[in-house]
Amino acid sequence: MNCSVRHHTIVQRSCVIALSLVCTLGMAATATAQQINFPVTPGNITPPVGNVPYLEGHAFGSQGYICLPTPGGTNSWTVNAPRPEATLFADVIGPPVQVITHFASIDEKPNDFATKPVSLGGNATWQSSLDSSKVWAVATAHVDAGTDQSCPNAGAIPCLLLQSIGNEHGPTGGSTLFVATFVQRLNTKGGAAPTTACTVGQTQLQPYSADYVFFRAADQ
Repeated sequence: MNCSVRHHTIVQRSCVIALSLVCTLGMAATATAQQINFPVTPGNITPPVGNVPYLEGHAFGSQGYICLPTPGGTNSWTVNAPRPEATLFADVIGPPVQVITHFASIDEKPNDFATKPVSLGGNATWQSSLDSSKVWAVATAHVDAGTDQSCPNAGAIPCLLLQSIGNEHGPTGGSTLFVATFVQRLNTKGGAAPTTACTVGQTQLQPYSADYVFFRAADQ
């Protein structure tokens, strides 16, 4: 096989793989609740009736902490901005692929549930790696790690229910996360505050993993 034919074949295969990935991720973003089996969760971290899960990703990231003085005259590790930063992966074709990034940013599209004025310190943000759409959300309830089958690892950061406070289309109109109404953080592992002594101003990143489940309105 000459070089030009071989190159053409490689390009064709790469295009087929890329197209398959896009189609699969697109289908994942529009999956119905019946097609996705997620664990039963306690009532306080379960979205209200009328919301269905449509997307899930397994996250690997870190939670930041800073050492601050306490009223009792000692020092203590406190959650530090930015909030958890992570990369979410999903099983699509072959090895898991990146589908979402999680970080803190200012809510650029606040909805009716957002506090006004918006926090200049930023809010938890998820951005689709497929179409760059976003959802901003705030925690409304939690379950301590180790107290439920959906949050089984004692000593980890808590599991959460977060409500959308803003959504944004991607630059080309993508809506993967534009439709998200609630986000669950489940199966947390790690990420808890350090237990070591600290000096005021000292910072530390604690690695964690978790499953994030995204919900949309059932009638969408």
